[in-house]
Amino acid sequence: MDQAFIEKMKKELLKQRKTILESLAGQSDDMRELVKTVESGDEADVAADAIDRTLLTALGSQDAKRLQQIDNCLDRIYQNKYGRCIKCGKDIPKGRLEAVPWALMCVNCASAEERKNR
Repeated sequence: MDQAFIEKMKKELLKQRKTILESLAGQSDDMRELVKTVESGDEADVAADAIDRTLLTALGSQDAKRLQQIDNCLDRIYQNKYGRCIKCGKDIPKGRLEAVPWALMCVNCASAEERKNR
């Protein structure tokens, strides 16, 4: 993989990382607001806020997972391993990396992993 492409992907990964960190920080603020609302609200508000709180937690978990994937890819860039599948060792196509810069596996290995986890 050429260095210009890797540098482009590194910038994109850092941008995505920043966005997720800002999102998680915002969710923490939202969570504090929900807790305040729940403490002072009526039963209908409490039920709605419980749903909101569950949703925020789930989104935070998904963001945390994505953040870990991004950090893994950044580590692989520094180790000169970015763009190689962690399962089979083959090159991940540039098109896949452009679409999903945090991809750690080629499509075949990612699909097999997904089927295994069902």
